[in-house]
Amino acid sequence: MLYKRTHMCGELRLSDEGKNVVLNGWVSKARSLGSLVFVDIRDKTGITQVTFNEDVPAEVLEKAKSLSREYCIGVKGVVKERSSKNSNIPTGDIEVFADDLTIYSTSETPPIYIKDDDNVNDELRLKYRYLDLRKQKMQRNLTFRHKIVKCTRDYFDEQGFTEVETPVLIKPTPEGARDYIVPSRVHNGYFYALPQSPQMFKQLLMVGGTDRYVQIAKCFRDEDLRADRQPEFTQIDLEMSFAGVDDVIEVQEGYLKRVMKEVKGIDIETPFPRLSYDEAMERYGSDKPDTRFDIELVKLNDLFEGCGFELFTKTLSEGGDIRGICVPGGAEEFSRKKIDKLVSEVKHYGAKGLITIKYEGSEITSSISKFFSEEEMKAIMDRFGAKSGDMVFIVSDAPKVTYDSLGFLRRRIAGMMGLLDDNQYNFLWVVDFPMFEEDEEGNLSAMHHPFTQPKLDELDKLDNDILGLKANAYDIVLNGVELGGGSVRIHDKDLQARMFKVLGLTEEECQVKFGFLIEAFKYGAPPHAGLAYGLDRLVMLLLGEKSIREVIAFPKNQAAECPVCEAPAPAGEGQLEELGIELIKE
Repeated sequence: MLYKRTHMCGELRLSDEGKNVVLNGWVSKARSLGSLVFVDIRDKTGITQVTFNEDVPAEVLEKAKSLSREYCIGVKGVVKERSSKNSNIPTGDIEVFADDLTIYSTSETPPIYIKDDDNVNDELRLKYRYLDLRKQKMQRNLTFRHKIVKCTRDYFDEQGFTEVETPVLIKPTPEGARDYIVPSRVHNGYFYALPQSPQMFKQLLMVGGTDRYVQIAKCFRDEDLRADRQPEFTQIDLEMSFAGVDDVIEVQEGYLKRVMKEVKGIDIETPFPRLSYDEAMERYGSDKPDTRFDIELVKLNDLFEGCGFELFTKTLSEGGDIRGICVPGGAEEFSRKKIDKLVSEVKHYGAKGLITIKYEGSEITSSISKFFSEEEMKAIMDRFGAKSGDMVFIVSDAPKVTYDSLGFLRRRIAGMMGLLDDNQYNFLWVVDFPMFEEDEEGNLSAMHHPFTQPKLDELDKLDNDILGLKANAYDIVLNGVELGGGSVRIHDKDLQARMFKVLGLTEEECQVKFGFLIEAFKYGAPPHAGLAYGLDRLVMLLLGEKSIREVIAFPKNQAAECPVCEAPAPAGEGQLEELGIELIKE
């Protein structure tokens, strides 16, 4: 028999005393004291204590005695004030004295505890995700995500955006990561790709006159995983016709202001600060800087020109940089053991080591002190504005290594010293990215993607300073994490052809990879610009979670597997034969 519930399990309060209620949910805990049975019933909103005593029919009391964890049940009863209140739960002032009970289904002993602090390993949590999702935290996270999605749709609808779904089975195109490939049965030997983003289709929507497009879009990238990365993820994707950088930024700041107010109850100030890419790298060593704490990079090249310290002179002669950061109060905080750990960690960014200088009392100590006079050591510390008790970390290497190492180090140290306030939300824009970047072999690639518009007043740099050419590109950053990025797009077919040529693509390659977009641009493409947010990252950051797996219902594990349904899995021989695929056995 199905009971039609009157309330959710987390809703009842002392003001409901005397009401006849019906609750449905799962048994969180059951305690039988003979003629008295206490049952905690749980649903996604919380827990209510239900009491069965001798006033109920004997068969109901016996049924209540049989209850065990995770039985799915329905109860009828009257709300009463608890004599022994529980201040740990919102419903702790009341209990429901039951007069009837139905058991919808029994449960075996679950392999994990259904409580937020169960400390079970992640692999087991993901394998039994349908049980893990019963936890209050997981239900709170999913509800929070839902509210952000609803807020997104409401806001962009009010701003004149049309939600349009773009294809999921598309043509393989190069977008910076490996595609997931889907074989076609109808066209044997041909393949679809799952989209890494809806990039070209949203540009086609602009050509098609949609004017303002938005989509909560599923995207797929076959890349190595980490805490904020999944093989399938969700973007808030949008595009605007007849729009430039300032137009996109204005709309997005309005969106983020709305999200923060509706789902966090926080009023944030707009407009957000804007940093050029060059300024972000110079000051923070990162194009996604965390500005919640005041530690910035300091360049030291001029101090060490012509010095007798071989490491520094070699770095400068090879076109490298010498930079450092000053950590207030770091002299006492960082022991030899902690410094050695940091040295090991920065090696992942290419740094061969760290130079440290401690300022204790009036004494300045460092492993490089023997190479410099007291006056020279004091000049180094003065460059940082260091005070007694501070500590300086210096990296001497190629510019990229120096930036990457110190960019990591400043945030790592801030975390170790408790300077990262999860209740502080520092939004900022990073703008004016380089149009192109070069790898160690000298190969040129687009820093964002080949459809990004370069700054039109700098096009002469294509011939004489190509790496100095800036793009009309922008990233939105929150607390050191890139939430999203976008750009003004190239809408002129001749300029697009020129960009493809600079990237070394032949006309034939362009037709094979982007032919449909090139063709569309022949028929009056409007100026347009857009941006895409990582929805999973946005939810993760606003909830204060450390992994996007905590905000996705059924995520993949670190091996890109789904522990619930055990995907990926082998295909049957019949399926492979139908698709014209033969596996090569090693």
